[in-house]
Amino acid sequence: MLRIKSGQIVRIDTVTHQGINKQDPVTHFGAAGIAPEQVLRDAIDIYNRAARPPQGAGAHVLTGPIYVEEAQPGDMLEVRILDVEFRVPYGINSTGPGWGVLPELLADPAPQVIKLDLRRKVALFGKDIEVPLAPFMGIMAVAPPPGPALVSSKPPGAHGGNMDFKHATAGATLYLPVFNDGALFYTGDGHAVQGDGEVDGTAIEISLTPTLQFIVHQGAGKSMQWPRAEDAAHYYSMGMDPDLDAALKNAVQETVDFLQHRAGLSAADAYALASLSVDFRVGEAVNNVKMVYGMIPKKLFRRNPEYWKKK
Repeated sequence: MLRIKSGQIVRIDTVTHQGINKQDPVTHFGAAGIAPEQVLRDAIDIYNRAARPPQGAGAHVLTGPIYVEEAQPGDMLEVRILDVEFRVPYGINSTGPGWGVLPELLADPAPQVIKLDLRRKVALFGKDIEVPLAPFMGIMAVAPPPGPALVSSKPPGAHGGNMDFKHATAGATLYLPVFNDGALFYTGDGHAVQGDGEVDGTAIEISLTPTLQFIVHQGAGKSMQWPRAEDAAHYYSMGMDPDLDAALKNAVQETVDFLQHRAGLSAADAYALASLSVDFRVGEAVNNVKMVYGMIPKKLFRRNPEYWKKK
């Protein structure tokens, strides 16, 4: 466990679970034309040495925890995403029967290794198809509230987790309520690029190195129901639930609450402003718990607090 103080910056090497769960990664990636020297040593070591997760734990390989010394239950942990670097020039999209929003669509597994042109910042999806890269960590979280000894990494929750929030790229900020001493932050599930919803069950899953700054805000997490986020152009409100309608309802309520607090509006005016100017999107349509987020434009307000700038 790494111990840090509020304000410190940490560079974190992560490893995707794809390609190491059922077959050694050199063989797995070699079948797709990836040279052995392009396979991460950490991935090989995890496959050969790490214990397989118990039933119900989830498949993700996570890096952490990071203990932030000042963090206490009821605080808010601000996570500034300073950079997200690629570790390899390829990733995996994996889907098949029972996966994603259309579980009956496919009769056979359909995994594919997708190569990246890192110089041009595109994924080479097909002969005439290139997808612009936008790397982010699919999982960023603090330890969940005390409870069961085993918590799956698959569904997201109030602690963050597997939100697959595509706007958590370099230059964005994630805000998480703290439930345990030290916050106990962890991350994993790197994505080279993903559309909202992650509808087939995966993105381009890849090993990434995020550089993050951690800042504790005392007492600011007591009223938080869900994580929040921010970048230079938007505030982001979130809502989650196994039912998509309920997730949307939670996201709208979070937005109304934010607008009331941010602009001193009545509930009626905040509800109207949300309807007029906030786009609500399905960030996560799979992984048991759905996540909907609202994009609140900062340009709505004549004045906004100065936002930190990515170097």
